[in-house]
Amino acid sequence: MPKVFKIRRGLNIPMKGEAEKVFTRAELAEFYAVKPTDFPGLTPKLSVSEGDRVKVGSPLFFDKFRPEVMFTSPVSGVVHFIKRGERRRILEVIVKTDSSRDFEDFGRGNPTEMSSAEITDKLLKAGLWPTIRQRPYSIIANPERKPKAIFISGFDTSPLAPDMDFAVKGEAESFSAGVEVLKKLTDGEVNIGLNGDYPASIVFTKIKGVKHNYFSGPHPAGNVGVQIHRVNPVGKGQVVWVVNPLDVIIIGRLFLKGVYNATKVVALAGSEVLKPRYFIIKTGASIVNMVEDNLTANPEELRFISGNVLTGQKIDYDGFLGFYDNMVSVIPEGDYHEFMGWLKPGFKKYSPSSTFLSKLLPQKKHKFDTNLHGSPRAYVITGQYEKVFPMDIYPVHLIKAIMAKDIDKMENLGIYEVAEEDFALCEYVCTSKTNVQAIIRDGINLMIKEVG
Repeated sequence: MPKVFKIRRGLNIPMKGEAEKVFTRAELAEFYAVKPTDFPGLTPKLSVSEGDRVKVGSPLFFDKFRPEVMFTSPVSGVVHFIKRGERRRILEVIVKTDSSRDFEDFGRGNPTEMSSAEITDKLLKAGLWPTIRQRPYSIIANPERKPKAIFISGFDTSPLAPDMDFAVKGEAESFSAGVEVLKKLTDGEVNIGLNGDYPASIVFTKIKGVKHNYFSGPHPAGNVGVQIHRVNPVGKGQVVWVVNPLDVIIIGRLFLKGVYNATKVVALAGSEVLKPRYFIIKTGASIVNMVEDNLTANPEELRFISGNVLTGQKIDYDGFLGFYDNMVSVIPEGDYHEFMGWLKPGFKKYSPSSTFLSKLLPQKKHKFDTNLHGSPRAYVITGQYEKVFPMDIYPVHLIKAIMAKDIDKMENLGIYEVAEEDFALCEYVCTSKTNVQAIIRDGINLMIKEVG
């Protein structure tokens, strides 16, 4: 029997709207976008202008400080619009697709016969290097460094998360090829994290030459940060890399077919979706074809989220799927005030504490909205964070060290091991309504600036 890492601290949020395990191939979206805002720490420089024609795999922009790291188009067509924000910051590069489906040919390659440098160069040219992120800091990996290990989480425990075993169905060849690529990029182990509570897909388990790690427990057991912490923690001066399993498949296709094929399985979930299910679409697609005529209310009354409800980003009804996201969540907006709502019995309300009588119905699924149920207030130590934070780190102490900009304490308290998603549950249970994830990113940005 393989060893199973027991995660005892955490929380499974009982949300309505889990996606039915049915594949639906969405109509080809008219617009696709690659968003520089998906990549923390990136300073983009454009490679195209509005009106330029691009192929699948054509560069759209690159990293100003690492020009070799390129970001390429997932579809062929014309650069329709370059959306900018304050100080002309580039927010989205939008491509209007056509029916030509022209691909840049990057050439096939057998990773077992290629050097690490050749593999890196191929990933950089195809725009797939950004699929590889590093800890510390949860940013795009530095291609000039070798990690001590690479981690792939083969399951997701976040609210309404897609079933990865279902999402990778039929992709064994591409996933295996992608893993072979990653094995050449490290002198350490490639680790695949699997759910110890049920048998995993053979797409994951049949892979040879990797280390399979099993985890059991509530969310965030599926977070790769928790898995790294238990298996091979990151210390000062060390680097590990992280890759999403669906991105591993896309990497594998590049070497098997010689093209950038960004097709993946994405879950559309949430209480406000009439038919929550799985869609086969491309990275960066507009979600309008997924949600059109598939909602319980007017779009103006709903919150569309690229990603899960804890860590995802708010997007518009016709917004775009994030680069790293494998789901779209739709929940009601919480733009209402409930006078003394905490005094009501609350059979239809959920709380991680025992505030409401719904605690007596642990299997009941609830409809959640975006209402904070209170305003920001004094930040106090309540012990709530420690109940849902499974790492051997003092979360409140680390947050306070970040707010004080005390770099030495941040290092000693584990800043190198964490990312925003690891603190998402802390933010959810916080009675002070503190934006914990934003504080963690501020701390990471400070470390990058001061330490590098």
